[in-house]
Amino acid sequence: MRRPLSWLCVVLALSCAGAAQARSAAETMDILMWNREPVGGPFELIDHTGKPRSDRDFRGQLMLVYFGFTYCPDVCPTDLMAIGQALEQIGPDADAVQPIFITVDPERDTAQHLAEYVPLFHPRLIGLTGDPDAIRKAADAYKVYFAKVAIGKEAGDYTVDHTSFIYLMDRDGKYLGFFPPGTSAERMVEIIRPRLAGKQGHQR
Repeated sequence: MRRPLSWLCVVLALSCAGAAQARSAAETMDILMWNREPVGGPFELIDHTGKPRSDRDFRGQLMLVYFGFTYCPDVCPTDLMAIGQALEQIGPDADAVQPIFITVDPERDTAQHLAEYVPLFHPRLIGLTGDPDAIRKAADAYKVYFAKVAIGKEAGDYTVDHTSFIYLMDRDGKYLGFFPPGTSAERMVEIIRPRLAGKQGHQR
């Protein structure tokens, strides 16, 4: 399933993350598409209710993992809405899929703030935050680039550049593949539904 819906979407997602990225766009794409390195891994974070959460809590379920931030004006809400729509289209079987939103802006995205944000997209969406080191560790495991970018003179005047992929993880927390930004709910359903039936299903 590692082939993306659109090469252009992948290139745009990586280039928008900024030139300061540790890896080149080509290197990151190669890792995500062909599993050149492990993608995903353990995390210890806090959910939007203030409860400690780890990746182990979601064993036995597929995971849709998305890194972003609540002040993101366009890409994040669009992709989170598509995730919610996909779960609605899957129906009752979607109980076996856990959507997870991990902030890359823990300074502003407190548990309380996430609690107001994540229900806008789906009642089962879990928002995760934590201290900056824990966020960085999770992002590094998923090969996510992010960086704070000042947009004004005040300390709180900033945005966050970041890559925008939706990661599909299996019931053991292992990487299956990714959806590029802008993937439709219908396309996600097409890939996820066979996995729920125990079949392989590949992106074309």
